[in-house]
Amino acid sequence: MARILAILTILMVGIANAPSEAQQKPAPDEAAIRQAVQSYVEAYNRADAAAVAAHWSDDGEYVSPSGESFKGRKKIEAALKEFFKENQGMQLQVSPAAITFPSPNRATETGTAVITRPGQPLEETQYAAIYVKKGGQWKLAGVKEEEAPVVAPAYEHLKELEWLIGEWVDADEKAVVDTAYQWARDKSFITASFSVKVRGRLDLQGTQVIGWDPVKKTVRSWVFDSQGGFGESIWTKQGDQWHAKLSSVLPSGEKASAINIFTCVDPNAFTFQSIGREAGGEPLPNIEEVKVVRKQSTLQPSGRPSKRGGP
Repeated sequence: MARILAILTILMVGIANAPSEAQQKPAPDEAAIRQAVQSYVEAYNRADAAAVAAHWSDDGEYVSPSGESFKGRKKIEAALKEFFKENQGMQLQVSPAAITFPSPNRATETGTAVITRPGQPLEETQYAAIYVKKGGQWKLAGVKEEEAPVVAPAYEHLKELEWLIGEWVDADEKAVVDTAYQWARDKSFITASFSVKVRGRLDLQGTQVIGWDPVKKTVRSWVFDSQGGFGESIWTKQGDQWHAKLSSVLPSGEKASAINIFTCVDPNAFTFQSIGREAGGEPLPNIEEVKVVRKQSTLQPSGRPSKRGGP
């Protein structure tokens, strides 16, 4: 019973005791792609069409938010030259959200691109990029951009929890817990999926939704697990902490409760603790404060993020 409640409380907004491996430097291929992102943006902001095009494979394809396509490095370079001529003083920023490797010589990257022009509002798009590794170098095989979705009014109340977005992991010699948070379309909710593996066997899965209750004027969250447990939390911000008052029902039918406390430390870490825990009317030990670390593949830059974009 205590173990189930501990899982429910920890998974409400993050995973405790993330492994030290998550704090290590990115793997060589991921580091190479992040360096390519930075190089791409530096060339883009110099309006150096040839240097930007050099990041593309010979048959790479760029698709703009309007659906216009430019296929091949030469066509992309020509489009860039014309674009830079007509948009002097423009600057690009890119925030890579995730880099994955479907195969040893293929990678995908998703993120957000922001363009600034003198005296004009910011322009934001979301992108998905495909890389191929040729001759030991990662080249862009495709980039597709889409206009950023319209932000729902609820976002104004949820944006202070935006640091949750990404992937988190907790692992030891017995168990591994993976959780991934993402925005629902229009940023109206934060959704999450989680799984727990014990000694390599899938033991528990679940989902969570964090949203704004316009009637009660508060942040609420709901969690459901594959064993039949479910819970609801009411969130309040106290100083630099978020307190989530949890009421849940265990698979046995017994009621449980706790107050979960979360403090964002930096873009890649926060602390978690759980106090006032009860199950079936009996008190349970507190979960002392632990540090939660972002999964390696979604590490955020500690300073201003590097940026990249298409033509």
